Amino acid sequence: MLDTNLSGAARAAHAGAERSRHSPRSISLFIGAGLLLLVAGPWLFDTYLQNILIKAYFMAIVAMTVDILWGYTGYLTFGQSAFFGIGAYAAGLVFTHAGFSAATVLLAIGATIAAAAAVAALAGWLSFYRGASPFFATVISLVLPIVLTQLLLSGGRWTGSSSGLTGYDSFDFSLDAWYWISGGMLALAALGGWLLVRSDAGRLLAAIRDNEQRCSYLGIHTSLVKIALLVAMAVLAGLAGFGYGAFSGVVAPELTGFALGTEFIIWVALGGRGSLWGPLTGAVLINVATAYLSSMPFAWQLILGAAFIVVIVLLPQGLVPLLFRPFGLGRASAHQPRLEERAGAAGGDPQAEAIRMQGVARNFGPLKVLRGIDFAARAGELVGLIGPNGAGKTTLMRCMSDGAERSAGSIALCGSDIGQLPPEACVHLGLGRKFQNANIFESLTVAQCLRIARARLERPALFKRAEVLHLPPYALHVMRATGLDGKLDNVAGDLSHGQQQALELAMVLALEPRVVLLDEPTAGLTKTERTQIGGVLSSLAHQYRLCCLLVEHDLDFVQQIATRMVVLHQGAIAMQGSFEEVVNSDLVKTIYSGSTHATEAQ
Repeated sequence: MLDTNLSGAARAAHAGAERSRHSPRSISLFIGAGLLLLVAGPWLFDTYLQNILIKAYFMAIVAMTVDILWGYTGYLTFGQSAFFGIGAYAAGLVFTHAGFSAATVLLAIGATIAAAAAVAALAGWLSFYRGASPFFATVISLVLPIVLTQLLLSGGRWTGSSSGLTGYDSFDFSLDAWYWISGGMLALAALGGWLLVRSDAGRLLAAIRDNEQRCSYLGIHTSLVKIALLVAMAVLAGLAGFGYGAFSGVVAPELTGFALGTEFIIWVALGGRGSLWGPLTGAVLINVATAYLSSMPFAWQLILGAAFIVVIVLLPQGLVPLLFRPFGLGRASAHQPRLEERAGAAGGDPQAEAIRMQGVARNFGPLKVLRGIDFAARAGELVGLIGPNGAGKTTLMRCMSDGAERSAGSIALCGSDIGQLPPEACVHLGLGRKFQNANIFESLTVAQCLRIARARLERPALFKRAEVLHLPPYALHVMRATGLDGKLDNVAGDLSHGQQQALELAMVLALEPRVVLLDEPTAGLTKTERTQIGGVLSSLAHQYRLCCLLVEHDLDFVQQIATRMVVLHQGAIAMQGSFEEVVNSDLVKTIYSGSTHATEAQ
């Protein structure tokens, strides 16, 4: 089974593309050549090639939807052929059984949109419900065309069974008109797809592909985003199928089948997944080559299969981008927004509890990792959470940020019980979590990472990119203190370890949280970087009145910034108090195996 995510080589190629810039002249020449081909095609091609190209244009639209789902969002789907077939059969069934008229045309188009959207919504719900794996989603997409094909085969005379439907009345257009219609639909779909993938919303799709967990902890409901995208791509594939069925006058179960769905994946892989123009070009060229090499179908299929394997193993960026690269095509243009401070972002009431835990427990079968944790913290506090390895510190953070992680007890964020809420819902209650290892979007730029972090508060534009990036003052403080404000156009994966840690912290703070969980934020940092981060964290609590819970092994660092300490041992809170009270306690010395100073034990 193919991997549902981009491979390391593909991700590196994508990151390289993000760093590149368009050649405006090359782009103009490419678009001009494409438009010339669409306009002048009837005078350039014979009727046989026109027939092939019309069908190829409709299928290239579907290939583009596969690329957006797979190449840009990381969802490997075999099911787009099902939606293509739904559109084709909507035309065939309506025109066969209800005749052809303006009313039935509208009925067929409406049926295409409604059926494709409904089936996609159901498939999306089954594929992306909470806890479903990417592999399961791919299996659902594989089953969908198989089930739909069987339904058509079982439809008897009404669906034409294995013979399909033929001879129904359709639009009385000339071949030239159909060429322009199909080419126009492809051009419009390509324009819409290009505007989408280069927009702020398109960067959100890439973020989900790169790091879905981080998206959830930025308050983004990734399941809803993927379901909405699947519905939109299903409707577009269905409309392409309607055009195909109306033009050809023949529909058969093969149009909905698994084999065609697999072909779409092969076309996208050969053309260049995640490049948009590659799959469009590859789909058209492969369809034309297939038609002219139909006299040796088995040899041609062998060639395609071998090329597919070579591309997956050695050229994950595809063949077409390699051909386009000398002309500067297929690359994302640079976009560096202007940073501005968002006024009014501040912490909560110092008298109000920002977080409260009562009787919190976490069990893994008979193993009790957390036992009856009772804890509360207010706005403006920076609480240091310490304890030996295995004490349950990170598990406690997971319980605070994901309602499903807790076995017993209750947790309230800013006065609201989190219950069994998922991470994205906890973020909406005011939580921000920084992980121990930098958890960022490695193929996106610094500015794009921050834009995604603001998606909960400022909905990303669907077909454009914002020129201004608003950040709260404490996030701007991180950016300026670490020099990231001068690297907005740098790819996040190319930053140093310290800068990646700082970027993740800035992303968390861009959420404007009231409770910030920090799991070893100085791990792997230099002394200078620790000093910078220490000043930032201190300001979060003391100046901006955020509630911060810090897990840290460097007690000298904790001493400088923490307002109080909590000691966790064997899943329970062993002691709370000031830094001096904690490190000088006999109990803490005993916990750390008789060490005379807790720092040495850590």
